[in-house]
Amino acid sequence: MKLMPCPLNGSRNISEFTYGGEVAAMPDPTACTDAEWADYVFNKSNPAGVVREWWLHNASNYWFIAERDTVTDTVLRTFDPGEIFKTRIDFTPHATSQENPA
Repeated sequence: MKLMPCPLNGSRNISEFTYGGEVAAMPDPTACTDAEWADYVFNKSNPAGVVREWWLHNASNYWFIAERDTVTDTVLRTFDPGEIFKTRIDFTPHATSQENPA
């Protein structure tokens, strides 16, 4: 059985996790072109060696970052995204209040 060390829940069976892609610098979604946004979303560098990746622990819905060697498939460390991301981006449009016509 292969285990993944989760920073929140400890070592868990790898089947409890979902891969979320490489950690990459996100372009400003309000200022970038459609081509730049598509490149960010769909194209990955996929290097051989140590990469930072997003992972989700499904049972707790906890996202974290893993540093993994893609050649040996060895997880070197996992950590909370707060170590490198200091602000949160809200992609949800803000609801506008509408008065009840009654």
